[in-house]
Amino acid sequence: MSESAIGIDRPHQPAQPSPGRPPQPGPRALGPWLAAAATSLTLLLLAGRYGYHRDELYFLLAGRHLDWGYVDQGPLVPALARLLDTIAPGNLVLLRTPSAVLAGVAVLLVAAIARELGAGRGGQSFAAVLAALSGIVLAGGHLLSTTTVDLLAWLAAAWCAVRLLRTGDSRWALGIGLALGVGMLNKLLPALLAVGLIAGVLIAGPRRLLRDRWVLAAAGVAVLLATPNLIWQATHGFPQLGVAASISEGDSSYSGRLDAFVLQFVIISPYAVPIWIAGLVALLRRPVWRAYRAVGWAWLVVIGVVLIAGGKGYYDAPLLLVLTAAGAVVTVAWASRGSVLRRRGLLAVGAVPFLLPTVVLLLPVLPAERLPGFVVDVNYDAGETIGWPAFTDSLAAVHRGLPTQERSRAVILTGNYGEAGAVARYGPARGLPRAYSGHNSMADFGRPPADADVVVAVGWERPDRLTAWFDACALAGRVDQRVEVDNDENGGPIYVCRGLRRPWAQIWDTEVRHTG
Repeated sequence: MSESAIGIDRPHQPAQPSPGRPPQPGPRALGPWLAAAATSLTLLLLAGRYGYHRDELYFLLAGRHLDWGYVDQGPLVPALARLLDTIAPGNLVLLRTPSAVLAGVAVLLVAAIARELGAGRGGQSFAAVLAALSGIVLAGGHLLSTTTVDLLAWLAAAWCAVRLLRTGDSRWALGIGLALGVGMLNKLLPALLAVGLIAGVLIAGPRRLLRDRWVLAAAGVAVLLATPNLIWQATHGFPQLGVAASISEGDSSYSGRLDAFVLQFVIISPYAVPIWIAGLVALLRRPVWRAYRAVGWAWLVVIGVVLIAGGKGYYDAPLLLVLTAAGAVVTVAWASRGSVLRRRGLLAVGAVPFLLPTVVLLLPVLPAERLPGFVVDVNYDAGETIGWPAFTDSLAAVHRGLPTQERSRAVILTGNYGEAGAVARYGPARGLPRAYSGHNSMADFGRPPADADVVVAVGWERPDRLTAWFDACALAGRVDQRVEVDNDENGGPIYVCRGLRRPWAQIWDTEVRHTG
């Protein structure tokens, strides 16, 4: 078999483009399909290890209360969680299968963007491997999350944008509008990509696109698809603004301006940093890539907004993958000049200490009961997938200790939606009552009955807030997840509170409800 047949030969040398015109797409390659399949298969094989993530438990609860919007997201993922849990209740592998598949599609899209930029088979395969081993693809593909859907929406829109800029055929704008519109049924973040692309076109051109009929039609498609969620947000006072404000204050994982800045250098991988930087520089300066300069500027605008507004550092990660695709083209060309063996050897040797550990840090390959602390330090979400059944056991032990007459009217009050979701998933088998929470849309799923004046409270580090609502709160136990893991629940206090000072109807929306 020839080397060219398997896509590892000399990089594709595109026909010399005419002045002012970008190079034609490279030949189709098998490598990206293999990388995508390996990514999805690996994620599926590991999908059942550890347990539910707090967000997945929340999505399952939200799916029981289907609506066109929620405080912190659109309807897409809760509806998907409802469907999958109806098909196979409690099946974690099936719940995460869409994310594993979408992660593979994301790998293909990154390679497709590199191909549009003129990458040969080697360049496309290199871009696919970088995407497959990137933090945003592996972490997002392991869990059912809004992040995975968001990643695909951004990459699909970016691929359509690159094709539009290369061909000049503005009908590709309809693809951008479709991707953005569907994406905004998941989260409103694709609007940030739209802002970045519009700003990029204003800065670098071609500005005629801003008055093109197909572009205007695409904007209409995006708005039409997003309208149900936008109407829900408007009629509920745009609660996502409150969530965004909480995130900007650092009240969430991966938030805070410094953390967001640092995350830019690890969210793909440290190995990829010089590659995506080279891609950014090439998009902004390469004469034959002049048509794509708007894409480079789009990332600069988006990351500027994220840092100024205090958003989460992974919001712009899909565009970093676009820069990585561009950088793969540049890097493969660099590796084919001069001392070829030395340069390719440097790329291969450099990948070992940076890319392979990503799998250990972001996927559940180590035993949960012996998970090193540094894994949770790097990957906060790993800790949030461990110990939920034992967490519920801790609550059940406290609940069983209540006097019989109190047990019949007691409820559980949790500080966050993940804890309430865990009780909903594991509580019935342990004889636990319903859990309530004021966190985000959990507050809309119902408040405790009027006669519930005995509460088992968890997720409150200090009882100060609780004593404003009850006559007395006493420490009754601590969460024991039976593993040494430093997450938000393990070792946390469990209180029993009695004597409701004011009716739930008076305090629920004004004091118990909170966003974050």
